Formats: sequence, structure tokens, C-alpha cells
Amino acid sequence: MAAGAAAGAWVLVLSLWGAVVGDRNITARIGKPLVLNCRGAPKKPPQQLEWKLNTGRTEAWKVLSPEGGSWDSVARVLPNGSLLLPAVGIQDEGTFRCQATSRNGKEMRSTYQVRVYQIPGKPEIVSPASELMPGVPNKVGTCVSEGGYPAGTLNWHSDRKLLIPDGKGVSVLEETTRHPQTGLFTLQSALMVTPAWGGAPHLTFSCSFSPGLPRRRALHTASIQLRVWEPVPPEVQVMVQPEGGKLVRGGTVTLTCETPAQSSLQIHWIKDGIPLHLAPSPVLLLNDVEFDDGGSYSCVATYPSHGPQESPAVHVVIEAEEGPIAGSVEGQGLGTVALALGILGGLGIAALLIGAIMWRRQRRQREERKAPENQEEEEERAELNQSEEPEAAESGAAGP
Repeated sequence: MAAGAAAGAWVLVLSLWGAVVGDRNITARIGKPLVLNCRGAPKKPPQQLEWKLNTGRTEAWKVLSPEGGSWDSVARVLPNGSLLLPAVGIQDEGTFRCQATSRNGKEMRSTYQVRVYQIPGKPEIVSPASELMPGVPNKVGTCVSEGGYPAGTLNWHSDRKLLIPDGKGVSVLEETTRHPQTGLFTLQSALMVTPAWGGAPHLTFSCSFSPGLPRRRALHTASIQLRVWEPVPPEVQVMVQPEGGKLVRGGTVTLTCETPAQSSLQIHWIKDGIPLHLAPSPVLLLNDVEFDDGGSYSCVATYPSHGPQESPAVHVVIEAEEGPIAGSVEGQGLGTVALALGILGGLGIAALLIGAIMWRRQRRQREERKAPENQEEEEERAELNQSEEPEAAESGAAGP
């Protein structure tokens, strides 16, 4: 009676503390007791049964004696025929078999495949980054899980979505080590990401550990939020085609909003200060232009991190075909107009210089013509004076 009561107490205590099982596939937590039932075995002596095992502790099948022995600290047969493992370890993974004969002579067998597990501590992200830069790979941090068995896996999440490494925008460097004494695993996973230009200004990351056994909950780290730092974007500009060309009524004008290579930017157009109700697009195409299509055009690029930025306006002028200039695009063509004015100014100055040279030459010629005429007049005057002097002398001699 005392032996039966002791056996019942053992089963009750171990049922509450460890595991009393009759299934074929068993998972047990490392360090906890495990009881395996031998089906068909009488609950009280005399019993005809045999336990044998093949685990990491044995090189072949090991038969356990019901009377006990040197293996009692690892596994021993209880009075009710069950097998007790006081503290399951990694070396106890393997196969356990029991063969028993009931009181009516029927033989029964029980076979168990035992696997063990150990839940690690909560994973954590060590050495997290302070901020990220778009367009280049950034290390977010390293996720670490220690003391688990089997090894399990680490997974990264961004905004509650699973990150799948693709070798481009997302990459993961993993390392798995095992403790030489305990056999437990330490996992490390370093995450590298390349944020896109114009993306969200903040990104949230977390890491989770998934056990290597089914029906076990994943363990999650606390989330970290990192700021995506973007430099001040360059100025937005509008390019016009045809560049500096002539426009006629019915022609086509193409306006292109030039921004940094950011596919996620929203581009809107403004005409004469009023937003155009068009779908966002970096290109504005004006077909069959009329006079009312003329005006000032600008584009607005919306940056998630810097807000909207408007380009300088360009002026589209549509004129009649018979005009001196059928049409022109101003703003971008101001350089051409300035060049033309410079040429005209240069021609005007050259004309003035040529005129001045010609005037001086004509004046010199006139002076040269007047010089001989004056000389002839002086000679005539001299001759007249000479002729007058003899006449005066004669008249003097003929006097009183």
C-alpha cells in the first residue's frame, strides 16, 4: 500500500510540475522533468516491461533496468512502469521505447520521439542608428537573441510589415553561435536599408524571434523610430520645348518640371497663379495652342520632408501668324533676346564710328580744295599791286 501511494504521489507531482504524456511526439522544456507512460503495463508489481532508449547520451540502444542503476540521475523506471527524466537536457533528444505485458498476457509497445526546447530572453536591438540618409545603405541596428534552443530565426519589420531581404534596398547580415557548455544558441541579425528619396520622413523598425518549434509564440523587440534626413533639394525648374523657338497658333508646347530623381514626388502645375486641375505629372503638354493658352506657368514639387517648392515662372506668349514674330517663349528665351539686343547695339555703335570717320574725311578734302584757291587769289593780288606801283611812279613824274 505504501509503495502504491508513493507511486501515485510521484505521478501527481510530476503531472503538475513537468509533463505526463502518452503521445508519440513529445516536446519538453530544458531543465524540466518529463514522464513517459508505458502503455499496457500493470500499475502495481509484479510487472513485465522493458524500457530502452537511443539518445544523444548513448551510442546505441540502452536498456534500463527497473531495479535502477547508474542511470537513475538521467532516467529511471517508476513503480507504476512509467519512465522519469528528472531534468530534460539537449542530450535527451531521441527515441524512447517501452514493451510491456499485461496481466492477461497481451504485449503492448510505446514509442516516443522526444525533442527539447528553451525559450530565449526577449530579443533587443543594439547599437541603433540615430538617423538615416536616402539613396545610400544605412545600418539600422543589430537584433540579438540569446539562450534559445533550437536556434530559431530573427525577422525584421518596418511599420509592422515583414521586411524581406532583396539585396538592394534591404539586406540582412546574420550570425549564429552556440554556447560550448549549455548548447544554447545566440542569434545576431544586422539590418541595412536604403531609404528612397522623397519617402516618409520617419521609419519605424522592430525585430522578432520565431522559435524553431511549431505552436510557439514569436517574441518581439520594442520598436525604434528613425528620422530620414534629406538635404535641402535643389531648385525646381521648368524647361520649355521648343527652346527659344517660335510658336504659332495651333502649335504644341511641352513644359517639363525638372526635379531631383525622386519618383515619389507629387508634381502640380500653376497658370497665372491659379492651380490647374490636372492629374499630378512632371510634363504639361499644350496642343493646338490659342491666345488664351498664353500666360505664366510654374510647377510645384511636394517633398515629404521639406514641403512644397515652386519653380520660377516661365511666360508663354502666343501671337498671330502674320505678326513680326509668330510666337515666342519668354523666361527661358531672355538670354536670346539679350544677345540680339547686344548685337543691334554693337551694329549701332559701329555705324556711328563709320559716320564720324566719313565726316572727318570729307571735311579734310574740303579744306584741301580751299587751300589752292586762296593761293591763286594771293598771286592775283600780288600782280595787281605790282602793276599799280609803276603807274603811280609815272603819274608822279608827270606832275608839276
